[in-house]
Amino acid sequence: MSKLKGKKVSDSEMTTARLMMPTDANVIGNVFGGSIMKYMDEIAAIVAWRHAGRNVVTASIDRMNFYAPVYVGNLLLLKAAVNCVGHTSMEIGVRLEAVDPTTRKGTHTGSCYLTYVALDEKGRPTQIPPLIATTKEEKRRQKEAMTRRRLREAEIAVLKSD
Repeated sequence: MSKLKGKKVSDSEMTTARLMMPTDANVIGNVFGGSIMKYMDEIAAIVAWRHAGRNVVTASIDRMNFYAPVYVGNLLLLKAAVNCVGHTSMEIGVRLEAVDPTTRKGTHTGSCYLTYVALDEKGRPTQIPPLIATTKEEKRRQKEAMTRRRLREAEIAVLKSD
């Protein structure tokens, strides 16, 4: 049982936008998946750090699917929030949208779940505040995240037994 005071999802969630530049893309203007994943990891790390109140490191990134391309000149809208918290780790969900700044039309381009571990001053995993899910949507995301966590733990157990 955690002795730390719980934090609401809204205490750490974030939305940010990045203008996609030629340095983010290939020669025909499609933004590299690696560039998008870097920005995704950055916002997720900030959300995790805000929730934990301390340094965090990426422990895993679930499968990343790109549903639609992102082009040079698009705004990449990144929405991130804590979905679920364990003792020292937490899952952050990130939704990606490409927005045409002229038409303001947005397209859902991808979603991903990242797991972060909080570290103490000596670089060891340390306890983090529990998550307080208040809305129906937050509770749904928390329940789904717990299912993903159990699946990840089962997969790790299988890999370790090989």
